[in-house]
Amino acid sequence: MNSRRIFCKAKNFLVENYDAMFGKLKEKLKNWTQKLSQKAEEKAEEEIKEKVQEEISREQYHKGKLTKETDKVSFEKETKKTEKEERKKEKKEAKEKRKQEKEEKKIILKEEETEEEKKKNIFEKFGEKISKVKITEKEFDVYGEELEMLLLENNVALEVAEKIVKDLKEKVVRKEILKKEIESEINESFKDIIREILIEPPNLAVEIKDKFLSTNEPYVILFCGINGTGKTTTIAKIAENLKKKGISSVIAAGDTFRAASIEQLKTHGEKIGVKIIAHEYGSDPAAVGFDAIKYAKKNLLNCVLIDTAGRMHTQKNLLKEMEKIVKVCKPDKKVFVGESITGNDAIEQVRSFDEAIGINGIVLTKADIDDKGGTALSVGYVTKKPILYLGTGQEYDKIEPFDKEKFIERLGL
Repeated sequence: MNSRRIFCKAKNFLVENYDAMFGKLKEKLKNWTQKLSQKAEEKAEEEIKEKVQEEISREQYHKGKLTKETDKVSFEKETKKTEKEERKKEKKEAKEKRKQEKEEKKIILKEEETEEEKKKNIFEKFGEKISKVKITEKEFDVYGEELEMLLLENNVALEVAEKIVKDLKEKVVRKEILKKEIESEINESFKDIIREILIEPPNLAVEIKDKFLSTNEPYVILFCGINGTGKTTTIAKIAENLKKKGISSVIAAGDTFRAASIEQLKTHGEKIGVKIIAHEYGSDPAAVGFDAIKYAKKNLLNCVLIDTAGRMHTQKNLLKEMEKIVKVCKPDKKVFVGESITGNDAIEQVRSFDEAIGINGIVLTKADIDDKGGTALSVGYVTKKPILYLGTGQEYDKIEPFDKEKFIERLGL
C-alpha cells in the first residue's frame, strides 16, 4: 500500500469517527434550523401580502375621493351657468362629452388590462423592501425550547445547553437577515458559539520539546480518571504517538491499587518499546512517579507519563491521595481521561478532579462509538480546559489530536 493510499485511508477513518460522534445530533440540528428559517420566511411573505393590500386599498380610496370632489365641483359650475350660456354651448358640450366618453372608455379598458400588472408591481416593490426579515423573540422562544431539549437528549449538560440557546437568541433575534440567508445565518451563529465554548488545544509535542530544550528536564504528565474509561490504554497510545514524533518517554505505574494494573501497563510497554517504572501493589503512587522522573532525568528522556488509580470521584480521601501525587511530582500537565459516551457522569467526574487538582487537559475515549457528541461540548465548557485527544479504537494508533474546526464541521451545519 503506497503512502497516498495510507493517507486517504487514515483521513476517511477520522471523518467516519467524527461522523459517528454526531450521528444523531447533526440531522436534528439541520431540521431545527430549517424549521426556524421557514417560519421567518413565511412571516415575511405574509407581511408583503398585507402591505400590498394596504397599498391597493389606499389607491382605491384616493381614486374614489378624487372622483367625488370632481363631481361636486362640476355640479356647482353647472348650476352657476345661465340658461343662455347653456343653450349656446349645448351643442359644443354634447360633442365634447361624446368625445370625452370615448376617451374615458379607452382609459377604463386600459386600466382593466393593467390592474393585474399594477398589483404585481406593488408586490415586487414591497418584496424588495422586505427582502430582509427579523426573527422575533416570541418565535425564537418556541423553537428555542425545542433546541434545548434536542441538546439535552444528546449528552449536552443543562448549563451548556442553556448557554447555547441564550447566545444563539442574542445573535439572531431582531437582527435583519436576508430571507435567502436565514438558515445559513443561524448555522454560522451556532458554529461561532461552539467555537467560543471549546478551548483551542495546545500542541503537546511542541510543549514537551520546548521544555526539554530550555531546561534539560522531562515534561511530566499526570493522568487521572475513574476505572473503566481506558486510561491505562490511553497512556500507552499517547506514548506511542509521541514516540513517532521523536519524543522519548517513560511510564510510571502509579495505579498500585487495581489488581493486574501493573502487569497490564508492562504489557503495553513491551509492545510499544517504552520503559515502565513500577513498585509493589499497595505502595505509595507518589513514590512511583518520583522514581520515574528521576529515571527520565538520568537517561535524558523527554517525557514522564504517570498512571494513577481509577479513583471514584465521590471518594474524597482518594482525591486527597491524588493531591499528594501532584505535590510530590509537580506535573506540567494534569490530564483527565473520561468516556465520551457517559454524558453527565463524565461532567461530574471532571468537575471533581478539577476541583481537587486543577486539570489542564482532557482526553475522551470511545469517541468512535459516540453517536451524540454532547460530552465533548460539556466538559470543555464546565472546566474551561482544552480537549487534547479523542480515543477512536483499541489499537495504539487509534487516537487523534482534537481538532476544534473538524469537530464543528462534523456537526453538519
